Amino acid sequence: MITLYQFQPCLGVRNPSPFCLKLETYLRMVGLPYEVDLNADVRKAPKKKLPYIVDGDRIVADSGFIIDYLKDTYGDPLDRHLSLPDQGISLAFRRLMEENLYWVMLYSRWAEDENWAVIRELYFSSLPPVLRSIVPGLVRRDALRNLYGHGMGHHNRNEIYEIGRRDVKALSDFLRDKPFLLGDSPTSLDAIGYAFLVNLVRVELPSVISDYTRQFENLKDYCDRMQARFWQSL
Repeated sequence: MITLYQFQPCLGVRNPSPFCLKLETYLRMVGLPYEVDLNADVRKAPKKKLPYIVDGDRIVADSGFIIDYLKDTYGDPLDRHLSLPDQGISLAFRRLMEENLYWVMLYSRWAEDENWAVIRELYFSSLPPVLRSIVPGLVRRDALRNLYGHGMGHHNRNEIYEIGRRDVKALSDFLRDKPFLLGDSPTSLDAIGYAFLVNLVRVELPSVISDYTRQFENLKDYCDRMQARFWQSL
């Protein structure tokens, strides 16, 4: 059986990492049996990030590469029917969420002092006092350094949220009244769409970009629809 190593549920969502939630949602969508290990040590993860999986003697890291591996190994029931144009659209929206909108979400959680106070308590409160006074600041510094290295951190607060608003509006405009992002049937893009949007719509943190996302009824309905279909146990 596949073992999925990921973060614990918190902040009102199944997983605060859209990449972990993307992968677990995909596993549910394709009906592959799996178990979850919530005690993973990020420092020992193959790429020093979560999620990763163990499948027999195979260890695979990075949510995108994991899904590629699962498709190659177990088949591709969600995407095998997609036309070449739809494959291109899927890749473009994946990039929009994973390589642009993600950094706006990271800024909201790690750069905004009000949210950082919540994140610090949530992730680091169990550390011994000496480490608790040092480690959180180092981790936050690394997160903000990565934000700057990506390029998003070069912008000011208003510009960052404007970039995020444009991404969210593009998702809403593209979804329109369709049941799923690419039409009547769910695809792997919906695992990504749900993971990112539910982390905006339902996350229990004050956020400019979350407030904006909640204005779009079709995005909220989409999250409800995905949750009802693939997360009935929640």
